[in-house]
Parts: sequence; C-alpha cells; structure tokens
Amino acid sequence: MKNIKDNTEKLQKVLANLGNGSRREIEAMIAAGKISVDGKIANLGDRVDVSANPKIRINGHLIQLRSKEKEVCRVLAYYKPEGEICSRNDPQGRATVFERLPRLKNARWINIGRLDINTSGLLLFTTDGELANRLMHPRHEIEREYAVRVFGNITDQQINQLRKGVQLEDGPASFNSIKAQGGDGINQWFNVVITEGRNREVRRMWEAIDVQVSRLLRIRYGNINLPKGLSRGTWMELGIDSVNYLRELVGLPPEVKSFTKTTSSSDKKIVRPKRIKLNNPSKSPRRATAKKPTRK
Repeated sequence: MKNIKDNTEKLQKVLANLGNGSRREIEAMIAAGKISVDGKIANLGDRVDVSANPKIRINGHLIQLRSKEKEVCRVLAYYKPEGEICSRNDPQGRATVFERLPRLKNARWINIGRLDINTSGLLLFTTDGELANRLMHPRHEIEREYAVRVFGNITDQQINQLRKGVQLEDGPASFNSIKAQGGDGINQWFNVVITEGRNREVRRMWEAIDVQVSRLLRIRYGNINLPKGLSRGTWMELGIDSVNYLRELVGLPPEVKSFTKTTSSSDKKIVRPKRIKLNNPSKSPRRATAKKPTRK
C-alpha cells in the first residue's frame, strides 16, 4: 500500500513563516484561544494544508496565505537608534523600529532578534519567518559583535574574568572575544563577541564585574557588518549574496531572485542605502557627541 503524501504543516510554523510572530508566541496565542481555522478554535498540535486555502484568523482577522513559490526572501539592514523598541506596538507610545521601514503588500517585516531600548546599531529584518526563526535559534551560535563604552579603568583581571565567564541569573556567560579599542579619559571602548541572544546579556556581563556600560552598539551579525554609509534611523536592502549567506548559515536553500540590482560577490553583502522620509522629523534620533568606535 502506497503512503499518501502529507502536505500539512504545524499551524504555528505556517503562521510564523507568514510573519505573525515567533512559533513560541503563536503557540501562546493558540493556547489562549485567539486563533481559529475554518471557523473552529485551534488547538496546540493542529496541522493545516496551505494548498487547501484554509481560513485562518487571529483575533478574528483573516490571515492572507501566500504561495511559497511566489515569495522572495528579502532582508533589510537597519541602523537602530537609541530610544526605539523592538515591538510593533507600544502601549506607552514609544517609537518602534517598524515605523521607519518600507511598506509591504501582503507581507510584513520580521525582526531577527532584538536590541533593547538603550542599544543602537545593526538590526536585521526579513520577510521570511522560517529564516528569522532559525537565525534566532541558539543552536546555530551565530556571532554578534558589539562596540561597548564603559566608565573607568578596566584591569586585566576583569578582562580575563569576562573571557572565562561570569555567572548571570539565567546561567553562565562569557565573551568569545574581547578587544580594547582605546578611549578618552575614563571612557573606554571595547569590541566584544557573543553567540547568544539573551536579554541584555552584554550589559549584564559587564555589570557582573561591577562595570557600568554607558553606550552599546551592535556592529556585526554573523558576517554582516553595520554599513559605514548607513546613518541612524535608516535602512538598506541586502543583495542576494547577503541573503543567501544568511540562508546557508541555517540550512535553507538559496534564493534565485532579489529585489536589488546588485548580485555580484564584489558587493560585499550590502547595496547602496535607501533613505526614507520620517513622518515626524522631531522624532529623529539625536547625534551622539562621543567618539565613535571603529567599525569593521
């Protein structure tokens, strides 16, 4: 007897791939009874066949299903300024990273990881939920590099302690590398590398050795550097070489189409920046007066 091919996928995976949240967030919505399939409240473990065009609703809103063959994986590099949060909406009315991004039709931008409100620098967005979920999974151990400004004289003993590891409330943590970058007076800059994405991990590691971080800037994610020509609050779309580099990192097949014109390896994984007009210029981030760290 021949096996019948199963075209179904887990409901949370389908919705995550469409950019409706992480799988964990969607599982929480399913458990709370906020998701329905063809008029019936969904349960954890439900599977759906997208080709059958099921009517999936979240909080009563119909979700548009798209054919994967028509999708093109897109990735943006955004220079997040301090003062923005990594949420789509904020009850307190604070600025969010999504406000400055380009509008999409029948798709949405998904942030790959987060930066806290007081951290600036490189933040990647994609239209591919599976890519975002895999890049955020700790098993892939993707490097994140930060430029950190701290107050005070840092001893060799403290540096060795950060390399060896410190104990945080959610477990031990250590920097893969830490390099002094100089500074002025009591302001000292360091470049540090981690492979995890725990909440406020870099700040908490310095605090564990009684050192206060005064500025934190992410300058690299994997092999994608914060572009030198990108100013705070603006974005650029990455070329196909960058997109496929990220997809290869997590075992996804390469893309053959791109929304950018540049596809050669000489692109160095970025394209020319595209600036957008701000809806409210008064919300533009203030320029920092401190000495800037060296970007790679």
